[in-house]
Amino acid sequence: MPFFTKGDVSIYYEVHGSGFPLLLLPPGGMNATISFWQRSAFNPVEIFPTDFQVIALDQRNAGQSKGPLTMDDPWGGYAADQLGLMDHLGIDRFHVMGCCIGCSYALSLAERAPQRVVSAVLEQPIGIDENNLTVLPNAWKEWASQLTERRQDLTMAELEAFGRKMWAGDFVLSVSREFVKSCQTPLLVLPGIDQAHPTAIGREVAELAPRSEKLEPWKEPAELVPETVKRIREFLLEHTPRA
Repeated sequence: MPFFTKGDVSIYYEVHGSGFPLLLLPPGGMNATISFWQRSAFNPVEIFPTDFQVIALDQRNAGQSKGPLTMDDPWGGYAADQLGLMDHLGIDRFHVMGCCIGCSYALSLAERAPQRVVSAVLEQPIGIDENNLTVLPNAWKEWASQLTERRQDLTMAELEAFGRKMWAGDFVLSVSREFVKSCQTPLLVLPGIDQAHPTAIGREVAELAPRSEKLEPWKEPAELVPETVKRIREFLLEHTPRA
């Protein structure tokens, strides 16, 4: 099994297919792993290797990946893993597709490495709104409880401090509205339809970003999903650099 290792960090990843690189940032909250794509409306790990070199990963301290807690900059620690993996694979520029928390990671990459992220697909972005204000900021709790069972070197107090810092804030948590207004990365936004993935947040991202396209409805009824996949493929191919 392939791992990207740097210091105390070990990230499990998979590479499928060939072509221009597409980095997949999975759903699942802080337990985000490759396997969570199977629970989504469609599984890009299985679908897109026919067109792209698909890179999938388990995020740090989820699934088979592990590492320390970056207390000073939680979102930055995850971004460092993702960019480090691409460096490890010798990949400079790439597409990104995120689902759920993966959308916030994708926007963080677009902010931190705009010259590398060619385009991004955001499938049901998470975000803080008035309907989940008391729920979503506690999204770290299940992850922390499960992680303490596997990692004797981490205390619940440390995990709580990390989780609270990561989920403090508003909007999509990882970046500000001001950044999204200035973001020049082409975005295809698929707004969510539930409490954790507020429709209003997805629509706001699409409205703020100057180079964005909004796609809705896209997953209900289920008959829409094939057309959604087709549009995502078209979007990625449209923004793939020519050799």
